[in-house]
Amino acid sequence: SHLIVGVAGCITQAIGAYHVQIKGRDIVFLDTPGHEAFTAMRARGAKVTDIVVLVVAADDGVMEQTVEAINHSRSAGVPIIVAVNKIDKPNATPDRIKQELAQHNLMSEEWGGDALFADISAKKKIGIENLLELILLQADVLELKADPDRPARGIIIEAKLDKGRGPVATVLIQEGTLREGDAFSAKTEYGRVRAMINDQGQRVKEAGPAMPVEVIGFSSVPQAGSEFIGVEDEKKAKSISEYWVRKEREKELAASSKVTLEQLYQRIKEGAKDLNVILKADVQGSLEALSEALNKLSTDEIKLKMIHSSTGAITETDVMLASASDAIILGFKVRPDARVVEIAEKEGVEIKLYDVIYNAINDVRAAMEGLLEPEFKEVVQGRAEVRETFRIIKVGTVAGCHVTDGKIPRSASVKLVRDGVVVYDGKIASLKRFKDDAKEVSAGMDCGLGIEGYNDIRVGDVIEAYITEQIERKL
Repeated sequence: SHLIVGVAGCITQAIGAYHVQIKGRDIVFLDTPGHEAFTAMRARGAKVTDIVVLVVAADDGVMEQTVEAINHSRSAGVPIIVAVNKIDKPNATPDRIKQELAQHNLMSEEWGGDALFADISAKKKIGIENLLELILLQADVLELKADPDRPARGIIIEAKLDKGRGPVATVLIQEGTLREGDAFSAKTEYGRVRAMINDQGQRVKEAGPAMPVEVIGFSSVPQAGSEFIGVEDEKKAKSISEYWVRKEREKELAASSKVTLEQLYQRIKEGAKDLNVILKADVQGSLEALSEALNKLSTDEIKLKMIHSSTGAITETDVMLASASDAIILGFKVRPDARVVEIAEKEGVEIKLYDVIYNAINDVRAAMEGLLEPEFKEVVQGRAEVRETFRIIKVGTVAGCHVTDGKIPRSASVKLVRDGVVVYDGKIASLKRFKDDAKEVSAGMDCGLGIEGYNDIRVGDVIEAYITEQIERKL
């Protein structure tokens, strides 16, 4: 690309997409900075790309992020071309990469699969042209075409408020042609094209299919992933915008449409065939055991589909992938932090947490059969961060904590969370404010807390207080 030349040195920050020319044909690369941005676009229903180029380092091998990227691409229904990078390094093993990716059902054509592989070195510029030719070959197979003579339609890749220019959005035109002066609608925002800047920083009068441009003239900053549509005049654009504002308000007021275990039986009766699941566990052994047990629950009537599974804490990426795939998240001995819980509630994604493998299997089986027994639900009361620890003779370790959110009641049970993984579940032995016993400690306050029968408390641990409620499950 021309990124290094200096003409468009800061292009990825400014526009997030760029052109490459080969043999008189254009390829537009879309910069997706991190997996979350890619999944967030998916969650909003935006199928932005035609082909995904998965870059894997030949000396590193397949990482967890690589598996995530494969799952995101498959969830979007987009073909994958694998670029094995850094082949110039002495410890590069391209064949090992093919072997590892084959375990994730990404088999190279040489080995009888259908995935295209290209060995490249970005630093030494080896194999880059071959990679570009493979992209064009895949594009020809897919017969990607667009009509330039119709009103413009595209997707907003990113948007910001520029001090000098006002609301600015990078738009990838997918069909039709956008011209200066055209009125447009972008869901809840609208406007008229005052100016367009291409990926080289030059002003252009029009933009055709597959061309990314910065558009100036929005009423306010639009949401990334929103559909961009050219319309006849500004009056119509405004009326479309007002309609979407109403719809968004209705959506906020309406109950979530995401699937929960409780709603699943009703979905089966209505003809639902798949239960999409994202599985997170503390260790690989538990992950494999749970994954195998859950997959055996599939029947002719309904199939359990494992969208993604990995070890570690439940992250924002998992929630956004669940939102995109209409999936539920099952966590085994792992916890989401407060921010992840907040996003899950906003996106309408259900997170079910378990400490006993049979409870997880039985819960999913009961949901799939529609036999929903009353459940015991853990309701988080508050969280505290361990700032200091004190060893007291005949008492054990007492944690000096700061309550970050909610409250810590003396009667609550607690989970000790370290790096997103539950290391202990038990009762509070003592709770003090200064030297006095306390019934509860609220957010923003400091306290001393001891855990019954457990002394391995470390600075940086999170203590999560919870109570167990019995809830009648309804279909």
